[in-house]
Amino acid sequence: MQVRKQLSVFLENTPGVLAKVASDLADHNVDILGMTVSDTVDHAVVRLIVSDPEKAIDVLESAGQLVVESEVLVVELTNKRGALEHLAETLAKARINIEYAYGTVGSREKKGVLIVRVSDSKRALKVLRS
Repeated sequence: MQVRKQLSVFLENTPGVLAKVASDLADHNVDILGMTVSDTVDHAVVRLIVSDPEKAIDVLESAGQLVVESEVLVVELTNKRGALEHLAETLAKARINIEYAYGTVGSREKKGVLIVRVSDSKRALKVLRS
């Protein structure tokens, strides 16, 4: 479990825009480690966990993209019933709000990764580690 920088990139919601972002990052040796996309009528918000956030910010801003940096928790969870419930209840008891989350686990994997934006990431990390 760790606190990581997440980049939120506001993109025009048209074909090819995400491909260009991915290409720009790859051309500068920045790996995408986690991603989610939320769409609205006229734009998309792409949230990224990358191998080198500072370099990614430079690359994306140089390409004219609006980038907002925030902290998120990266939590490895056991792939069993109730794991998310336990995490959410632990944070709720500490009065830490989950603003949003995304993640994945393969059907045969023993563990998955959840990326969680919370109201207080440093305190959440402390609470979850205890």
